Amino acid sequence: MEPALRPFFAPRGIALIGASREPGKLGFGVAQNLVNSGYRGALHFVNPRGGTLLGRPVYEDVALVPDPVDLAVLIIPAPTVAETLRACGRRGIRAAIILSGGFREIGPPGEALEAECLRAAREYGMRLLGPNCVGVIDTHLPLDATFLSPPGPGKGDVAFISHSGAICAAVTDWARGQGFGLSRLISLGNQLDVTETDVLGPVGADPHTRVITLYLEGITTGRRFVQAARAVASAKPVIALKVGRSAAGQRAVASHTGALAGQEAAYNAAFERAGVIRADTSEEMFNWARALAWCPLPAGRSMAVLTNAGGPGVIAADALEAHGLTLAALNSATQDGLRRLLPPFASTANPVDILASATPEQYAASLRLLLDDPDVHGVLVILPPPPRVPAEAVADALIAVIREATKPVVVALMGELAVREAATRLRAARIPDYRFPEQAASALAALVRRREMLARPQEEPARPEGLRPELVRSLIDAQRAEFGPAFAQAPAARLLAAYGIGVAPMELARTPEEAVRIAEHLGFPVALKVASPDILHKSDIGGVALDVADRRAVARTFDDILGRTRQTRPQARVHGVCVQPMLPRGQEVIVGAVQDPQFGPLVMFGSGGLEVESLRDVAFALAPLSRGEAEALLDRTAAGRRLQGFRGWPAGDRAAVIETILRLGQLAADFSELQEVEINPLLVYPHGVAAVDTRIVLR
Repeated sequence: MEPALRPFFAPRGIALIGASREPGKLGFGVAQNLVNSGYRGALHFVNPRGGTLLGRPVYEDVALVPDPVDLAVLIIPAPTVAETLRACGRRGIRAAIILSGGFREIGPPGEALEAECLRAAREYGMRLLGPNCVGVIDTHLPLDATFLSPPGPGKGDVAFISHSGAICAAVTDWARGQGFGLSRLISLGNQLDVTETDVLGPVGADPHTRVITLYLEGITTGRRFVQAARAVASAKPVIALKVGRSAAGQRAVASHTGALAGQEAAYNAAFERAGVIRADTSEEMFNWARALAWCPLPAGRSMAVLTNAGGPGVIAADALEAHGLTLAALNSATQDGLRRLLPPFASTANPVDILASATPEQYAASLRLLLDDPDVHGVLVILPPPPRVPAEAVADALIAVIREATKPVVVALMGELAVREAATRLRAARIPDYRFPEQAASALAALVRRREMLARPQEEPARPEGLRPELVRSLIDAQRAEFGPAFAQAPAARLLAAYGIGVAPMELARTPEEAVRIAEHLGFPVALKVASPDILHKSDIGGVALDVADRRAVARTFDDILGRTRQTRPQARVHGVCVQPMLPRGQEVIVGAVQDPQFGPLVMFGSGGLEVESLRDVAFALAPLSRGEAEALLDRTAAGRRLQGFRGWPAGDRAAVIETILRLGQLAADFSELQEVEINPLLVYPHGVAAVDTRIVLR
């Protein structure tokens, strides 16, 4: 842990500045929480009025506070915060939590106050948490330096780091109601200084924390976050709820790659690199957190369902499949054991329906048989209120089996009042319960995701051989000097070829006669495409002609293309017409790269051709990539899976596609001024690939 951050997590002494004797004031609430939390370090209250509070002296000035004190907690009016920080600095305090509001969130006047606070902190080498935050809680230290209404969360093993203070308040109450505790809670507020990236490492190092959950409205330093999260996630699960998915926040760009590489694609790529599991809802995040904190990881994706009612079993089967899991095929020994145990009308296939009359003993024995089956990697138990016995009796029988299990078991307790006691007992035994099978199936899928993330090799990107960065530099410089940001087709192809990317043969013709000579050299039939840095989508204006078969057709088509271009785009700069040989049909994919303002270079792969945006079968990854990351990028798309062969198409050269992705990723990483690079389509053959149409735009 960075020494300067230690006081936020293990303070030797705390000075609460703004402590109040009035119960209705937040300064009283913080003081009460600090005292009632059982914090064992030195605790000092500061208020110019002096006196006593909760049996402790109140100092009139922070300079009078005795040692030890290494953390200040400020709950005072915003205009007084900066000078108070300076007073803390003179006292030797090097860490402060600013609970006060009235800063950036209110507009320019608040921004100016924040800037002054940061200057004050920098003068004394002080680290700041907040402002406009709720504070911090450590249930194991223990420490509660927040103004949240008591009681706070119970001891637990899930940490929560949040950009929103209001959500902190809701989560602490909800967690207590759900019967699980938190290890730490950190409210970041406006993140004037300390960010989510700064606290990840210290929270990950906490021995009491088994799972880290994040509520994120943004990320302050993209690549640094990825590096920190990757280090933490290699040891402990990290789940993020990133909000703000709306299209309104996405940049308007010209190419397919840019249009598809919105903010969410960048975050997904960053989380994928870091090993962070992304949740879509708050409920999902904490449902997964409980499972990850309390369950062993499954060895595979094959699950069994144990239920006393057929309908919920079908719901569970559908939900498992929707999450990419499968119903395990139970072996003969398991089914024979179930037949001996259960009534004749019970279903011993998966889902296993042991009927409404099932006893606690039958539930437990059936679960044991399923867990003993080597083809079962986890079990989803469904328990609507039984008609003949209390639900808690079944829960007790299940608990005895689950405690000894080495495979994950999650329980769908369907109902509310009739299963409340059963839920209490399961939670006390650290067994995750959910109200519906869909939630339980989702939790099992999160366990599988975590296991698969840990199984991935942690490779570092390897720089491909045969790169010519000096040639790329000269091409970029020439482009800027002569033509501006948008490359025409021929120079774009030369730039890609400098990094070893296989580009289809192409030559630029400036006259019909030159086009004819090039076509004769390349061989008929040929394709003709208008060469203009101002026209990215050439087919939209009739700027592409395919299968041009002879000399006369080439000359006529050359004139037709330029005529249509002048008519539809009279202001466009036109260099001529590019001539390419017609290539054999291949699988069409798209490969692209774009510079994200937060996370830097991203690489895209997916289904190519004219319908790329309507299909939206694309995936992104941070660049540069390792070979394993490039393979995983392919596997996340239907286009990548189709390279194995489909509907009469032979298998495509997957290795050549991966090599193209690696080289394009390295190109984007080496030259940040390449704002957008796109190859669409990249034709994939059984042996080799060919980049047919290329687009490059500089920043």
